[in-house]
Amino acid sequence: MIPRKGGIFMLQVAAYCRVSTDKEDQANSFEAQQRYFREYIQRQPDWELQGIYADEGFSGTSTSKRVEFNKMLHAAELGQIDLIVTKEVSRFTRNTVDALQITRELRRRGVGVLFLNDSLDTRTNDGELRLTIMSSFAQDESRRTSERSKWGQMRSMEKGVVFGGSLLGYDVIGGKMTVNPEGAEVVRLIFHKYLQERKGCSTIARELREAGILSSKGNCLWSSATVTKILKNEKYCGDLIQKKTYTPDYLTHEKKYNHGKEPLVALKDHHEAIIDRETWQAVQRELSRRNRATGCGGHGNRYPLSGKIRCGECGKSFSHRTKKRQDGSSYYRWCCFTATNEGLRRTDGAGNTIGCSVGRQIRDDIAMDLLRRSVNAVTLDKKSIISSLARVVESVLASGEDSGEQELRRLELEFEKLQTRNDTIHDRFFDESITKADYQRAKARCESEMNRVQEKIAAIKQRQTLNTDTQTLKPDIRTAITGIVSGRTADDAFYGHLLQQMTVYRDGRVEVALNLLPAKWVYVLDELEKYRAKIGGHDASSVPMSVSSPLSSG
Repeated sequence: MIPRKGGIFMLQVAAYCRVSTDKEDQANSFEAQQRYFREYIQRQPDWELQGIYADEGFSGTSTSKRVEFNKMLHAAELGQIDLIVTKEVSRFTRNTVDALQITRELRRRGVGVLFLNDSLDTRTNDGELRLTIMSSFAQDESRRTSERSKWGQMRSMEKGVVFGGSLLGYDVIGGKMTVNPEGAEVVRLIFHKYLQERKGCSTIARELREAGILSSKGNCLWSSATVTKILKNEKYCGDLIQKKTYTPDYLTHEKKYNHGKEPLVALKDHHEAIIDRETWQAVQRELSRRNRATGCGGHGNRYPLSGKIRCGECGKSFSHRTKKRQDGSSYYRWCCFTATNEGLRRTDGAGNTIGCSVGRQIRDDIAMDLLRRSVNAVTLDKKSIISSLARVVESVLASGEDSGEQELRRLELEFEKLQTRNDTIHDRFFDESITKADYQRAKARCESEMNRVQEKIAAIKQRQTLNTDTQTLKPDIRTAITGIVSGRTADDAFYGHLLQQMTVYRDGRVEVALNLLPAKWVYVLDELEKYRAKIGGHDASSVPMSVSSPLSSG
């Protein structure tokens, strides 16, 4: 509050509103609401307008994207606001949890919220109870609105209306797809290079970049993933599949990939095809064949050395590749990602430096051998390590026997509180403090929470019945740890965890750095003489593979 002349304290009052996304309605609505709140606040003798905050079109179910709303809350935290005025609960938030959390935090800071149309003031004793009921209504209305919107979208999709933006080769306007001739030519070129010229997606992406061909985003930043996505897109053979993503929670609006959670909407021969169906199907078979041949599929660190081998020239990671020998057998190797996708280092037509000239690859078995050599070269007190690790594992097992007691007591206390709340809901209904509809909703929520707590209690009690015999396990634990530390039973994944980084340089050096160790090991790969002669060097070592003494990294 700010003192005014005469010693009267003025409440600093902020107004909040959400306005329509329609430009004309937006301007009219914002102007009208500004005028309304300004006049309303001016009529109060001890109020002073702090500011009017308005967000356009964002959903009331979530506060995360409402910039002005969060700006207003920040001002309240700084003590610049004493009271917030808004028209109704649904304008403020339609999420019951958010409504309670925000108003409680504001009240803790001495800031009230007045909902004019709902005649609700959080500064009063029953304000929170009434806010819970009103925000529950608003949240339920959001749920019904979301369901109606989903239903309408599904019916439109079934009629062939396209949801989404334009893509390479197609313009999407007013829910209809029409062929874009320039983009269509690029699509046909990609399919031809892949199927007829037998080129890989990385090669195609590099050639498109070098040719200066624009993507759907208007740039030349082609990648193998972009090419793969185009080759798999069913729209290019005239089909349309929608609902590939869905929104499981109407409160968060977070989209997820639809892996069978909701039915897809598939329409065959929906629009003009750019690629004939026979060619498109042949490409899908070829994608599958190459995928099986290379053993690829999915993403993530599938290999122990994934993301840990770096290029000494460009700094990018080495990627995993499969190479076939003349006899038909295969082996794995690691190659510079930049060199594979962009070729040798050079300047493109736009003046950008692209590519990498490291000129080095490393076989997976050789890389693992270098890593094992480095680990085995470390002088360690293995007996002490084995004893320490065994003690740690045994203590964890021992502590796990009664680890659920504290959580069990907390859950049992929470269940008692829920039972008391359930009784209170019954009492409020019978003394007519709440309506039957409010009673049913509150009772359902309370019983749902009680069931959830009961399930957690049952799970902890079941876990406590499993008696871990640590004395029996001790010999097995020590044997397993001894095998790992000595290297007898350690697998590639174990060694991969020990590696901090492996760097491959143009001159054939391979530098190995282990986690938590200040030293580095440097190896020299075979054929170094030939490589040095090729690049004009004359100081190469004649030893095919050698190891230097550990180098201090400090």
